[in-house]
Amino acid sequence: MTLAERIKDARIAKHYTQKDLAKLINVKSTTVSGWELGRNEPSIETLKKLAQKLDVSIAYLVGVEDATEDNALTWEDLGMPYKGKIPDELKATYADIAKGYFKRHPEYLNKD
Repeated sequence: MTLAERIKDARIAKHYTQKDLAKLINVKSTTVSGWELGRNEPSIETLKKLAQKLDVSIAYLVGVEDATEDNALTWEDLGMPYKGKIPDELKATYADIAKGYFKRHPEYLNKD
């Protein structure tokens, strides 16, 4: 599968239109269309934004790994310190932040 196909598949999986995705990462919808048609490719910085908004890893987008349950966006993809691992002393803080976020945005909770 190509980068173009992976971007499109990930976008559709999130139920975003090209216009929705463009707005989320601050580009024109024609830019997203160009990526999905394979006419051009996003920069590394834009790949980071795409991975964040599409909830996939950069490795998935560029074809290093296949689609699995485990290819979701990681802390390391976000440029987090500690090699993507949350130190024990910060876990409670991050848990509180997450609880507050999902309380305000319950639509993002997994409903499996």
